[in-house]
Amino acid sequence: MHSARPPGSTCSSRINTTRPPASSTQEMPSKSLTPTGRFTIAAKHHITIAEIYESELVDIEKAIAHYEQAADYYKGEESNSSANKCLLKVGAYAAQLEQYAKAIEIYEQVGSSTMDNPLLKYSAKEYFFKASLCHFIVDELNAKLAVEKYEEMFPAFSDSRECKLLKKLLDAHEEQNCEAFTEAIKEFDSISRLDQWQTTMLLRIKKTIQGDEGDLK
Repeated sequence: MHSARPPGSTCSSRINTTRPPASSTQEMPSKSLTPTGRFTIAAKHHITIAEIYESELVDIEKAIAHYEQAADYYKGEESNSSANKCLLKVGAYAAQLEQYAKAIEIYEQVGSSTMDNPLLKYSAKEYFFKASLCHFIVDELNAKLAVEKYEEMFPAFSDSRECKLLKKLLDAHEEQNCEAFTEAIKEFDSISRLDQWQTTMLLRIKKTIQGDEGDLK
């Protein structure tokens, strides 16, 4: 009984004898101290934790924190596409929690990073659309200025159905016309289905119109 040792204790001497001298590690390139893939592994761990907070613990604030950490690690590997996926999660949740400034910053950042990429630029209009909705909830004038800015940054946005919808909604909101607001959304939705997040944001905007009935029907 006295000779029993904790599991793994017999390996301690081997670890010490095989450890390289400090001088040798100092001479190694700094990149070798963070080998390729190390940040990616860490990022995946944070995503797993974030998903647990999303689905099981329902703590969105903590899920956001872990998605942000995962995005940082992916950036460390220059995996911008993976980082953007995490940031988009953060943006969506931030908007749901009415943290609109944070959501806008993320959507603009991701939109700007994808609009010049031939393979990803088709998604930029969606991100600028979402940023515009967040602006719209805060202030109608903010939304108008934002749409103009995105059109200038990304000319293809002007011809998108999303941009045309935004302009119709802005006109209807300015006139406090609930019917025109709802009709514009129905027309858009009949061709391009709105997702739950977009519907939620549009409902929040519509509630700022006098006489709103609280739905999009």
